[in-house]
Amino acid sequence: MIPFDYRRAEDAASAVALVTGHPEAAFLAGGTNLVDRMKLGVAEPAMLVDISRLPLDTVDVQDDGRVRIGTNVRNADLAANTHIRLRYPALSQALLAGASGQLRNLATTGGNLLQRTRCVYFQNPSTPCNKREPGTGCSAVDGYTRYHAILGASEDCVATHPSDMAVALAALDAAVVVLGPGGERVIPVSDFHRLPGTEPQLDTVLAHGELVTAVELPPAPARSAYRKVRDRASYAFALVSVAAALELEDDDAAAPVIRDVRIALGGVAHKPWRALQAEAVLRGAAATDANFRAAADAELRHARPLGDNGFKLPMVRNTLAAVLRDLTGVPAPDAGADGTDHPEGPDGPGGTGWEDTTP
Repeated sequence: MIPFDYRRAEDAASAVALVTGHPEAAFLAGGTNLVDRMKLGVAEPAMLVDISRLPLDTVDVQDDGRVRIGTNVRNADLAANTHIRLRYPALSQALLAGASGQLRNLATTGGNLLQRTRCVYFQNPSTPCNKREPGTGCSAVDGYTRYHAILGASEDCVATHPSDMAVALAALDAAVVVLGPGGERVIPVSDFHRLPGTEPQLDTVLAHGELVTAVELPPAPARSAYRKVRDRASYAFALVSVAAALELEDDDAAAPVIRDVRIALGGVAHKPWRALQAEAVLRGAAATDANFRAAADAELRHARPLGDNGFKLPMVRNTLAAVLRDLTGVPAPDAGADGTDHPEGPDGPGGTGWEDTTP
Protein backbone atom coordinates (compact mmCIF):
# COMPACT_ATOMS: atom_id res chain seq x y z
CA MET A 1 0.00 0.00 0.00
CA ILE A 2 1.45 3.37 -1.02
CA PRO A 3 1.69 6.30 1.44
CA PHE A 4 -1.25 8.69 1.43
CA ASP A 5 -2.40 11.87 3.11
CA TYR A 6 -5.36 11.69 5.50
CA ARG A 7 -7.84 14.44 6.27
CA ARG A 8 -10.96 14.38 8.44
CA ALA A 9 -13.76 16.49 7.00
CA GLU A 10 -15.58 18.89 9.30
CA ASP A 11 -18.69 19.05 7.14
CA ALA A 12 -19.94 17.90 3.74
CA ALA A 13 -18.98 21.12 1.96
CA SER A 14 -15.39 20.99 3.19
CA ALA A 15 -15.16 17.31 2.20
CA VAL A 16 -16.25 18.20 -1.32
CA ALA A 17 -13.75 21.06 -1.47
CA LEU A 18 -10.87 18.85 -0.31
CA VAL A 19 -11.51 16.10 -2.86
CA THR A 20 -12.32 18.53 -5.68
CA GLY A 21 -9.02 20.31 -5.07
CA HIS A 22 -6.93 17.15 -5.34
CA PRO A 23 -7.20 15.01 -8.51
CA GLU A 24 -6.05 11.85 -6.69
CA ALA A 25 -8.17 12.24 -3.55
CA ALA A 26 -11.01 9.92 -2.52
CA PHE A 27 -13.74 9.90 0.12
CA LEU A 28 -13.45 7.36 2.94
CA ALA A 29 -16.45 6.15 4.93
CA GLY A 30 -16.64 2.50 6.03
CA GLY A 31 -13.74 1.59 3.75
CA THR A 32 -14.90 -2.00 3.27
CA ASN A 33 -14.28 -1.85 -0.50
CA LEU A 34 -11.78 0.99 -0.91
CA VAL A 35 -9.28 -0.34 1.64
CA ASP A 36 -9.41 -3.79 0.05
CA ARG A 37 -8.57 -2.28 -3.34
CA MET A 38 -5.73 -0.28 -1.80
CA LYS A 39 -4.26 -3.44 -0.29
CA LEU A 40 -4.42 -5.13 -3.69
CA GLY A 41 -2.77 -2.20 -5.43
CA VAL A 42 -5.89 -1.59 -7.52
CA ALA A 43 -6.59 1.81 -5.93
CA GLU A 44 -3.79 4.24 -5.03
CA PRO A 45 -5.36 7.48 -3.75
CA ALA A 46 -2.89 10.15 -2.71
CA MET A 47 -5.35 11.56 -0.16
CA LEU A 48 -8.23 10.09 1.81
CA VAL A 49 -10.92 12.46 3.09
CA ASP A 50 -12.72 10.82 6.00
CA ILE A 51 -16.46 11.55 6.00
CA SER A 52 -17.42 8.78 8.43
CA ARG A 53 -18.08 11.17 11.33
CA LEU A 54 -20.29 13.57 9.41
CA PRO A 55 -23.88 13.70 10.78
CA LEU A 56 -25.37 11.97 7.72
CA ASP A 57 -26.42 8.84 9.56
CA THR A 58 -30.19 9.02 10.05
CA VAL A 59 -33.23 7.45 8.40
CA ASP A 60 -35.91 10.15 8.21
CA VAL A 61 -39.52 9.43 7.26
CA GLN A 62 -41.10 12.48 5.63
CA ASP A 63 -44.71 13.62 6.05
CA ASP A 64 -45.47 12.73 2.42
CA GLY A 65 -44.32 9.13 2.87
CA ARG A 66 -40.86 9.56 1.35
CA VAL A 67 -37.80 8.35 3.24
CA ARG A 68 -34.39 10.03 3.29
CA ILE A 69 -31.44 7.78 4.16
CA GLY A 70 -28.17 9.48 5.08
CA THR A 71 -25.05 8.33 3.28
CA ASN A 72 -23.40 7.22 6.53
CA VAL A 73 -26.25 4.96 7.66
CA ARG A 74 -24.66 1.56 8.20
CA ASN A 75 -26.02 -1.34 6.17
CA ALA A 76 -26.86 -3.33 9.31
CA ASP A 77 -28.79 -0.41 10.82
CA LEU A 78 -30.73 0.22 7.62
CA ALA A 79 -31.65 -3.45 7.23
CA ALA A 80 -32.91 -3.53 10.84
CA ASN A 81 -34.81 -0.26 10.70
CA THR A 82 -38.46 -1.01 11.52
CA HIS A 83 -39.92 1.28 8.86
CA ILE A 84 -37.65 -0.17 6.17
CA ARG A 85 -38.39 -3.76 7.16
CA LEU A 86 -42.14 -3.23 7.15
CA ARG A 87 -42.60 -0.84 4.22
CA TYR A 88 -39.61 -1.59 1.97
CA PRO A 89 -38.88 -5.30 2.55
CA ALA A 90 -36.98 -5.61 -0.74
CA LEU A 91 -34.36 -3.18 0.58
CA SER A 92 -33.99 -4.91 3.94
CA GLN A 93 -33.77 -8.32 2.27
CA ALA A 94 -31.15 -7.09 -0.20
CA LEU A 95 -28.98 -5.63 2.55
CA LEU A 96 -29.13 -8.82 4.60
CA ALA A 97 -28.13 -10.82 1.52
CA GLY A 98 -24.90 -8.84 1.17
CA ALA A 99 -21.49 -9.56 2.65
CA SER A 100 -21.27 -10.68 6.31
CA GLY A 101 -22.64 -9.34 9.57
CA GLN A 102 -19.30 -7.76 10.44
CA LEU A 103 -19.07 -5.96 7.09
CA ARG A 104 -22.69 -4.78 7.26
CA ASN A 105 -21.88 -3.21 10.63
CA LEU A 106 -19.24 -1.05 8.94
CA ALA A 107 -20.39 -0.55 5.33
CA THR A 108 -22.39 2.59 4.57
CA THR A 109 -25.28 3.42 2.26
CA GLY A 110 -23.18 5.68 0.05
CA GLY A 111 -20.25 3.30 0.00
CA ASN A 112 -22.48 0.38 -0.96
CA LEU A 113 -23.65 2.30 -4.02
CA LEU A 114 -20.07 3.14 -5.01
CA GLN A 115 -18.42 -0.25 -4.55
CA ARG A 116 -16.58 -1.50 -7.61
CA THR A 117 -16.78 -4.79 -9.45
CA ARG A 118 -15.31 -7.96 -7.97
CA CYS A 119 -14.22 -9.20 -11.42
CA VAL A 120 -11.11 -11.31 -10.75
CA TYR A 121 -9.23 -9.58 -13.56
CA PHE A 122 -10.03 -6.10 -12.24
CA GLN A 123 -8.72 -7.12 -8.82
CA ASN A 124 -5.47 -8.53 -10.21
CA PRO A 125 -3.06 -5.75 -11.26
CA SER A 126 -0.96 -8.24 -13.24
CA THR A 127 -3.73 -8.77 -15.83
CA PRO A 128 -4.99 -6.36 -18.52
CA CYS A 129 -8.23 -4.60 -17.52
CA ASN A 130 -9.85 -1.63 -19.23
CA LYS A 131 -11.72 -0.73 -16.06
CA ARG A 132 -8.55 -0.55 -13.99
CA GLU A 133 -6.23 0.71 -16.74
CA PRO A 134 -8.09 2.00 -19.83
CA GLY A 135 -6.80 0.79 -23.17
CA THR A 136 -5.09 -2.37 -21.94
CA GLY A 137 -7.89 -4.77 -22.93
CA CYS A 138 -10.46 -6.94 -21.16
CA SER A 139 -9.02 -10.23 -19.94
CA ALA A 140 -12.46 -11.57 -19.11
CA VAL A 141 -13.74 -11.54 -22.69
CA ASP A 142 -11.72 -14.67 -23.51
CA GLY A 143 -11.28 -15.77 -19.91
CA TYR A 144 -13.33 -17.01 -16.98
CA THR A 145 -16.81 -15.54 -17.32
CA ARG A 146 -19.06 -17.42 -14.89
CA TYR A 147 -19.84 -14.27 -12.88
CA HIS A 148 -19.93 -11.85 -15.79
CA ALA A 149 -22.56 -9.88 -17.70
CA ILE A 150 -25.19 -11.16 -20.11
CA LEU A 151 -26.83 -7.74 -20.65
CA GLY A 152 -25.45 -4.34 -21.59
CA ALA A 153 -21.81 -5.41 -21.88
CA SER A 154 -19.33 -4.13 -24.45
CA GLU A 155 -16.14 -5.35 -26.10
CA ASP A 156 -14.24 -3.30 -23.55
CA CYS A 157 -15.82 -4.72 -20.37
CA VAL A 158 -18.09 -7.58 -19.33
CA ALA A 159 -17.92 -7.03 -15.55
CA THR A 160 -21.00 -6.92 -13.31
CA HIS A 161 -21.94 -4.56 -10.51
CA PRO A 162 -21.71 -6.27 -7.10
CA SER A 163 -24.25 -4.37 -4.96
CA ASP A 164 -27.41 -6.08 -3.70
CA MET A 165 -28.71 -2.86 -2.17
CA ALA A 166 -28.46 -0.95 -5.45
CA VAL A 167 -30.63 -3.54 -7.22
CA ALA A 168 -33.38 -3.10 -4.63
CA LEU A 169 -33.09 0.69 -4.85
CA ALA A 170 -33.53 0.51 -8.64
CA ALA A 171 -36.76 -1.46 -8.27
CA LEU A 172 -37.96 0.95 -5.58
CA ASP A 173 -37.35 3.93 -7.92
CA ALA A 174 -35.00 5.61 -5.45
CA ALA A 175 -32.91 8.70 -6.09
CA VAL A 176 -29.38 9.63 -5.05
CA VAL A 177 -28.71 13.06 -3.53
CA VAL A 178 -25.28 14.40 -4.44
CA LEU A 179 -23.34 17.45 -3.27
CA GLY A 180 -20.67 18.86 -5.58
CA PRO A 181 -18.71 22.08 -6.01
CA GLY A 182 -21.65 23.50 -7.98
CA GLY A 183 -24.25 22.60 -5.37
CA GLU A 184 -26.71 19.76 -4.87
CA ARG A 185 -28.35 17.58 -7.52
CA VAL A 186 -30.67 14.58 -7.40
CA ILE A 187 -30.05 11.60 -9.69
CA PRO A 188 -32.52 8.73 -10.24
CA VAL A 189 -30.73 5.60 -9.07
CA SER A 190 -31.41 3.92 -12.43
CA ASP A 191 -29.33 6.69 -14.06
CA PHE A 192 -26.63 6.76 -11.39
CA HIS A 193 -24.57 3.80 -12.61
CA ARG A 194 -23.26 3.49 -16.17
CA LEU A 195 -23.00 0.73 -18.73
CA PRO A 196 -19.37 0.20 -19.80
CA GLY A 197 -19.44 1.31 -23.43
CA THR A 198 -15.95 2.47 -24.36
CA GLU A 199 -15.27 3.96 -20.91
CA PRO A 200 -15.64 1.09 -18.43
CA GLN A 201 -13.42 2.90 -15.92
CA LEU A 202 -16.42 5.16 -15.19
CA ASP A 203 -18.83 3.31 -12.91
CA THR A 204 -21.20 6.20 -12.22
CA VAL A 205 -22.18 9.62 -13.57
CA LEU A 206 -20.50 11.37 -10.64
CA ALA A 207 -17.85 13.99 -11.35
CA HIS A 208 -14.67 14.02 -9.28
CA GLY A 209 -15.40 15.60 -5.91
CA GLU A 210 -19.14 14.94 -5.88
CA LEU A 211 -20.26 13.37 -2.62
CA VAL A 212 -23.31 11.17 -2.12
CA THR A 213 -25.10 12.66 0.89
CA ALA A 214 -28.37 10.70 0.91
CA VAL A 215 -30.66 8.26 -0.84
CA GLU A 216 -34.35 9.13 -1.13
CA LEU A 217 -37.13 6.55 -1.38
CA PRO A 218 -40.56 7.43 -2.79
CA PRO A 219 -43.65 6.35 -0.84
CA ALA A 220 -43.56 2.59 -0.34
CA PRO A 221 -45.10 0.23 -2.92
CA ALA A 222 -47.79 -2.19 -1.78
CA ARG A 223 -45.48 -5.18 -2.22
CA SER A 224 -41.78 -5.66 -2.77
CA ALA A 225 -39.22 -8.44 -2.47
CA TYR A 226 -35.62 -9.32 -3.27
CA ARG A 227 -34.15 -12.72 -4.04
CA LYS A 228 -30.49 -13.56 -4.56
CA VAL A 229 -29.14 -16.71 -6.21
CA ARG A 230 -25.56 -17.52 -5.33
CA ASP A 231 -23.11 -20.38 -5.02
CA ARG A 232 -23.39 -20.57 -1.24
CA ALA A 233 -25.80 -19.30 1.39
CA SER A 234 -23.74 -16.35 2.61
CA TYR A 235 -20.82 -14.09 1.78
CA ALA A 236 -21.10 -14.63 -1.97
CA PHE A 237 -21.91 -12.24 -4.77
CA ALA A 238 -25.01 -12.79 -6.87
CA LEU A 239 -25.01 -15.04 -9.88
CA VAL A 240 -28.46 -13.56 -10.47
CA SER A 241 -30.71 -11.46 -8.26
CA VAL A 242 -34.19 -10.02 -8.71
CA ALA A 243 -35.87 -7.11 -6.95
CA ALA A 244 -39.50 -6.34 -7.69
CA ALA A 245 -42.10 -3.85 -6.47
CA LEU A 246 -45.69 -3.99 -7.64
CA GLU A 247 -49.27 -2.86 -7.19
CA LEU A 248 -52.28 -5.07 -7.95
CA GLU A 249 -55.74 -4.02 -9.14
CA ASP A 250 -57.65 -6.64 -7.14
CA ASP A 251 -55.74 -8.51 -4.47
CA ASP A 252 -58.58 -10.99 -3.92
CA ALA A 253 -59.05 -12.08 -7.53
CA ALA A 254 -57.89 -15.54 -8.62
CA ALA A 255 -55.62 -13.86 -11.19
CA PRO A 256 -55.32 -10.20 -10.18
CA VAL A 257 -54.23 -7.60 -12.71
CA ILE A 258 -50.83 -5.96 -12.25
CA ARG A 259 -51.50 -2.23 -12.16
CA ASP A 260 -47.85 -1.21 -11.88
CA VAL A 261 -44.53 -3.03 -11.52
CA ARG A 262 -40.85 -2.21 -11.29
CA ILE A 263 -38.17 -4.88 -11.67
CA ALA A 264 -34.39 -4.76 -11.39
CA LEU A 265 -31.86 -7.53 -11.97
CA GLY A 266 -28.47 -8.02 -10.37
CA GLY A 267 -25.50 -10.13 -11.37
CA VAL A 268 -26.24 -9.67 -15.06
CA ALA A 269 -24.85 -6.27 -16.06
CA HIS A 270 -22.33 -3.51 -15.34
CA LYS A 271 -25.08 -1.72 -13.38
CA PRO A 272 -28.29 -2.76 -11.61
CA TRP A 273 -30.40 -3.66 -14.65
CA ARG A 274 -33.86 -2.10 -14.74
CA ALA A 275 -36.00 -4.66 -16.59
CA LEU A 276 -38.10 -2.22 -18.62
CA GLN A 277 -39.11 -4.76 -21.27
CA ALA A 278 -40.38 -7.17 -18.63
CA GLU A 279 -42.26 -4.37 -16.91
CA ALA A 280 -43.99 -3.41 -20.18
CA VAL A 281 -45.22 -6.98 -20.66
CA LEU A 282 -46.57 -7.20 -17.10
CA ARG A 283 -48.16 -3.79 -16.67
CA GLY A 284 -51.91 -4.24 -17.10
CA ALA A 285 -51.59 -8.04 -17.50
CA ALA A 286 -53.00 -10.80 -15.33
CA ALA A 287 -50.70 -12.15 -12.65
CA THR A 288 -50.00 -15.62 -14.05
CA ASP A 289 -46.88 -17.73 -14.21
CA ALA A 290 -47.12 -17.74 -18.01
CA ASN A 291 -47.07 -13.94 -18.07
CA PHE A 292 -44.17 -13.83 -15.61
CA ARG A 293 -42.10 -16.07 -17.87
CA ALA A 294 -43.13 -14.16 -20.99
CA ALA A 295 -41.90 -10.99 -19.28
CA ALA A 296 -38.57 -12.62 -18.52
CA ASP A 297 -38.23 -13.80 -22.12
CA ALA A 298 -38.90 -10.27 -23.38
CA GLU A 299 -36.16 -8.90 -21.14
CA LEU A 300 -33.68 -11.59 -22.16
CA ARG A 301 -34.29 -11.27 -25.89
CA HIS A 302 -31.12 -9.27 -26.37
CA ALA A 303 -29.01 -11.07 -23.76
CA ARG A 304 -25.55 -12.13 -24.87
CA PRO A 305 -24.23 -14.89 -22.60
CA LEU A 306 -20.51 -15.65 -22.59
CA GLY A 307 -18.72 -18.98 -22.59
CA ASP A 308 -19.24 -19.83 -18.92
CA ASN A 309 -22.50 -18.09 -17.99
CA GLY A 310 -25.27 -19.30 -20.31
CA PHE A 311 -26.92 -20.78 -17.20
CA LYS A 312 -27.89 -17.24 -16.21
CA LEU A 313 -30.67 -17.17 -18.83
CA PRO A 314 -32.86 -19.87 -17.23
CA MET A 315 -31.75 -18.64 -13.82
CA VAL A 316 -33.12 -15.15 -14.50
CA ARG A 317 -36.32 -16.60 -15.93
CA ASN A 318 -36.96 -18.90 -12.97
CA THR A 319 -35.93 -16.42 -10.28
CA LEU A 320 -38.05 -13.62 -11.72
CA ALA A 321 -41.07 -15.91 -11.95
CA ALA A 322 -40.51 -17.11 -8.38
CA VAL A 323 -40.31 -13.57 -6.98
CA LEU A 324 -43.46 -12.48 -8.81
CA ARG A 325 -45.32 -15.60 -7.67
CA ASP A 326 -44.36 -14.85 -4.08
CA LEU A 327 -45.60 -11.27 -4.37
CA THR A 328 -48.90 -12.14 -6.05
CA GLY A 329 -49.73 -15.49 -4.42
CA VAL A 330 -49.78 -17.30 -7.77
CA PRO A 331 -48.95 -21.00 -7.27
CA ALA A 332 -46.03 -22.60 -9.05
CA PRO A 333 -47.17 -24.83 -11.95
CA ASP A 334 -46.33 -28.52 -11.79
CA ALA A 335 -44.26 -28.18 -8.66
CA GLY A 336 -42.05 -31.17 -7.93
CA ALA A 337 -42.61 -33.45 -4.96
CA ASP A 338 -40.18 -31.38 -2.90
CA GLY A 339 -42.14 -28.20 -3.62
CA THR A 340 -39.53 -26.65 -5.89
CA ASP A 341 -40.20 -25.42 -9.38
CA HIS A 342 -38.20 -27.84 -11.49
CA PRO A 343 -40.63 -30.31 -13.16
CA GLU A 344 -37.93 -31.30 -15.66
CA GLY A 345 -35.15 -31.83 -13.13
CA PRO A 346 -32.98 -29.44 -11.12
CA ASP A 347 -30.73 -28.63 -14.08
CA GLY A 348 -33.25 -29.03 -16.89
CA PRO A 349 -35.30 -26.43 -18.76
CA GLY A 350 -37.79 -26.13 -15.91
CA GLY A 351 -35.26 -25.19 -13.25
CA THR A 352 -31.72 -24.08 -12.57
CA GLY A 353 -30.66 -26.26 -9.69
CA TRP A 354 -29.31 -23.13 -7.96
CA GLU A 355 -32.26 -21.30 -6.48
CA ASP A 356 -31.44 -19.93 -3.03
CA THR A 357 -34.48 -18.82 -1.06
CA THR A 358 -32.61 -17.37 1.88
CA PRO A 359 -32.94 -13.58 2.21
